[in-house]
Amino acid sequence: MNICIKDTNIEECMRKVEEINRGADKKIHIITLGCQQNEADSEKIRGMAYKMGYSLTDIPEEADFVVVNTCAIRRHAELKALSIVGRFKPQKKKNPSLVVALVGCMAAEEHIAALIKKSYSHVSFTLEPTMIYKLPELLFKALTDNRRNFIYGSDEGNIVEGIDVVRNSKHRAWVSVMYGCNNFCSYCIVPYVRGRERSRDSVAVIEECKDLISRGYKEITLLGQNVNSYKSDIDFATLLERIANIEGEFILRFMTSHPKDVSDRLIEVIGKYEKKIAPHFHLPLQSGSDRILSLMNRTYDTARFLSIVEKLRNTVPGIAITTDIIVGFPTETEEDFEETLSMLSTVKFDMVYSCIYSRREGTRADKMDGQIPEDVKSERMTRLLRLQDDIAISRNAPYVDTVQKVLVDSVSEETVNNCTARTLTNKLVHFSADSSLIGQFAYVKINRAGPFMLFGEQIKEG
Repeated sequence: MNICIKDTNIEECMRKVEEINRGADKKIHIITLGCQQNEADSEKIRGMAYKMGYSLTDIPEEADFVVVNTCAIRRHAELKALSIVGRFKPQKKKNPSLVVALVGCMAAEEHIAALIKKSYSHVSFTLEPTMIYKLPELLFKALTDNRRNFIYGSDEGNIVEGIDVVRNSKHRAWVSVMYGCNNFCSYCIVPYVRGRERSRDSVAVIEECKDLISRGYKEITLLGQNVNSYKSDIDFATLLERIANIEGEFILRFMTSHPKDVSDRLIEVIGKYEKKIAPHFHLPLQSGSDRILSLMNRTYDTARFLSIVEKLRNTVPGIAITTDIIVGFPTETEEDFEETLSMLSTVKFDMVYSCIYSRREGTRADKMDGQIPEDVKSERMTRLLRLQDDIAISRNAPYVDTVQKVLVDSVSEETVNNCTARTLTNKLVHFSADSSLIGQFAYVKINRAGPFMLFGEQIKEG
């Protein structure tokens, strides 16, 4: 259900907290781990915090309110988050009024909430991501009574509109268009911690994009666990088309896609609006073995995946295609892994985001026989990375001597190629420039290419 924040008690809770903080120099420290959706959630937390009288600090020791926004995609991410949370125990002892909160995907796991309750007594509350808008309510309770609160597994299915957002960037913006996942890939915890798929009304998404463009934002990335599964009053292809028709100079991106929802219509829209929709498509493969894809419950095979790649490249010449690969899924044989390497050689992805399979409690894959030894997984990962480095160089080499339009992110005064930017195909570019270019489009002639970045020099125009 899409509801307005004015129809909840949240604004009243924010007002009460602001009254408590009024006249005091209260600070919030936010630590964000994980994906872009978590980044977007933290921007909402920051917006709510500002309305409650907090200013942002990058120095943890200065904070009166600490929020750790967590990721649960791999066990390593959970251990990192727990380590971070543990560091605030001495600070809480010195400052008993300090409020420490653990939010995000980890907070939706019952065993994590139980662990926090038992072993991390300095944490005031946990809050799962589907109910992030309730943060002011739990903060008010933490400030006014001594009870700790642990909210998990409470997917209400609500999308609350109207929350103020304080963004990290003044030229790039995350815009969440949907939340949750219905796919239940056998290795993935996301459906259990982010809930079922829920899409925002298209009018709200389009109005948010119009506002961003009017304020000078040059890049908008539409977010969703499976963004092209978006289903509201219109489908995702139509949503893209309507945003692309907004007047202004900007580039539109989206992530992350599931191959099962890549329609011909979506590909046509990307090709039709090539001046507004970035020629870059992140399309997770996960494995090149049809047997492993079936065990993963990915609902497509390699033939279907290759047909999507062919349509994308035929419709959008020069498009960059990136992917995700999981190495060492349960029962993966050497033959299965060789099929993955074969797919990399066939498709020639511009970039591969690879990870070693990590068991996740509560998923089907965690209970599968045939878990792969760590040394085997590591050896396979090394081979995959070696192959992809060669492929990436071959994909980047054609950029040399071309002129690319880039969006400038940052400028350092300490290096020769001091400017960091990205091409429309999302390639990282370094060149020399001054800070006046930050947040602006520029044109760069590429003179050198590596596997992970391009180097060039600024020119006057394309």
